[in-house]
Amino acid sequence: MAELFAGKPLVKVDGEKTDGDEALKGKKVVALYFSAMWCGSCRQFTPKLKRFYESLKQEGKDFEVVLVSRDREEADLLEYLEHGGGWPAIPFGDERIQEYLKKYEVPTIPALKIISSSGELLVDGARKEVEEKGKEDPTGLYEDWLAKVQQ
Repeated sequence: MAELFAGKPLVKVDGEKTDGDEALKGKKVVALYFSAMWCGSCRQFTPKLKRFYESLKQEGKDFEVVLVSRDREEADLLEYLEHGGGWPAIPFGDERIQEYLKKYEVPTIPALKIISSSGELLVDGARKEVEEKGKEDPTGLYEDWLAKVQQ
């Protein structure tokens, strides 16, 4: 993830900022999660993503989610982080939010995109995959994504 996040901050659950490269160090698979606390569909999907994420973490998989928040206030973003999966987020108001919405063609939320370390889109419909395959076989889905990252 060095190329996409190096030298750029991410916000942790406690509200503290960390270097993006440091937060994602060693992560083989990274997902960008476009979401917001005010979004009903997001609130329905987030617990599913959280269970998927926690399952992979328990198995020691090198997977991370980065929240790209569409929240309208910083306090909402921080509250969402607290109740989400414990993953880092792009800071509120950061120019990368609009940049990534355009780059990864995100017309609606929630959206989950698997990216390479250079920021190349590898899996566009990762949300649907988590809802379908990820529920029954999180490790298998992770392995599918890992294979795409390693190509």
